[in-house]
Amino acid sequence: MLAVTPTHDHRDPALLRRWAETADRFGAELAPGPAAGGRAVPAPALPRVVERTGGLDPDRLLLARYTSRPAAVELYTDTIAFAEALVSRLGWRHWYPRGSVRRAALAHEELHCRLHHGPRKAALKAALGHTALRIGPVRVAGHVAGADEIAAHAYARAAGGLGRSPLLLTAALAHAVTAAARPATGTTREN
Repeated sequence: MLAVTPTHDHRDPALLRRWAETADRFGAELAPGPAAGGRAVPAPALPRVVERTGGLDPDRLLLARYTSRPAAVELYTDTIAFAEALVSRLGWRHWYPRGSVRRAALAHEELHCRLHHGPRKAALKAALGHTALRIGPVRVAGHVAGADEIAAHAYARAAGGLGRSPLLLTAALAHAVTAAARPATGTTREN
């Protein structure tokens, strides 16, 4: 995912892989569940959830999206239904149990919310170790485009106990929606 982000086209693939692995681990470790010392980490409360349709636009495919003003998660029910049907059609139920697409979409946006508010965004930057500016001993941690998305997918995978990352389903969904939107091209010609 990072390799196809235009900001990273000149970066070393090994660095991108390290950043992706770090972001994946960061997101998974934030997921609710057993924490160090046997304590349970509770899931934070989501902002208001608004259900709507209109997410199946091939140019801007949306399952869910977090908005900070006002704080809300927009959940696209048409895309979720399409994704659930795609999971069945592809035989991926063992990875994505029924209802898990909605739960994963909510968990994904939950992490975006947590990264937007509070210290988690700075913690992700620190974990990635990318330096945007250094003046003597002063170092400013830089933003790594796409790392928050990788962290959110890892969080959704871990929080939902999914067999595969939601990134796999997202890629399959984008392909299926794009293919469905293409006009049918026939091989017959009329003279």
